[in-house]
Amino acid sequence: MPMKPPDPEGRSSLFGRLRRRVGRSAAGRGWRRGSALELWQRSLGFAALGFLTLVPLLIVISAADPANGQGFAQWLGEGLGVSATSRKKVEQLIALPGQTLQTTTAFSLAALAVFGLSFGAAVQTTYEKIWGLPPARWWARWRHAVWLAALIGLLLLSATTTLWRQTPLGGVAAVLSAVLFLWWSQRMLLGGRVPWIALLPGAVATTAGLLGLRVFSRLVFSPLIATNTLAYGPIGTVLVIQSWLVGVGAVVYGGALAGRLLHDEYPRLEGALKRRR
Repeated sequence: MPMKPPDPEGRSSLFGRLRRRVGRSAAGRGWRRGSALELWQRSLGFAALGFLTLVPLLIVISAADPANGQGFAQWLGEGLGVSATSRKKVEQLIALPGQTLQTTTAFSLAALAVFGLSFGAAVQTTYEKIWGLPPARWWARWRHAVWLAALIGLLLLSATTTLWRQTPLGGVAAVLSAVLFLWWSQRMLLGGRVPWIALLPGAVATTAGLLGLRVFSRLVFSPLIATNTLAYGPIGTVLVIQSWLVGVGAVVYGGALAGRLLHDEYPRLEGALKRRR
């Protein structure tokens, strides 16, 4: 007896039902929101502005404390999570504290300040897109300066306490400070238009993502720094740092988006649990 040929309509119907079910799920809604947000493109912008702002500015600020003996290079190596050998490659890109202070000009600091305010504005715009809020008024731009100052202060504190943060107590304090800063950052840049409780999941998700990125950097970026330096010289290390900043941007924006999704899905989960009871 001859076998029946497969039914393409039935198979397409099966795939169609599966696709519709996935599309109606929380994962499907999150994928659509991430695509509408253009998460990847915004992460590239985050990396570009972050590199132009944070790297030169934090070198200058760290140079103001030469007695610490650690500097921004060690902090950046810790943030990347790379090995000691790759960390030396990063240190070679950064001038010594005394040289940095001698070569810094008022114009360069002013340019960095402009890039820094643009950096804060880009993060604020993405947060507003995530929560579906209209753009803030022009007079609210002072929030960018306050946020940037707080970010620089937090990173400078991290750069000057690298040894203490390697202890268990210091690690817990670093995680808690990251959650608090990210929680406050959303509230600050959004102008208080979203309740505190709704912003907490995003801060926790972003911190967890940054910890995961640190592990990924240890496994991927650390050997890449060594190989790229041999192949391209110092520019190879710059490319790896830039790629790492793209990852940071994706985690920062993706964590905030995950927080929004958790906030939206909570009533559905609560309703499902009540029906099961």
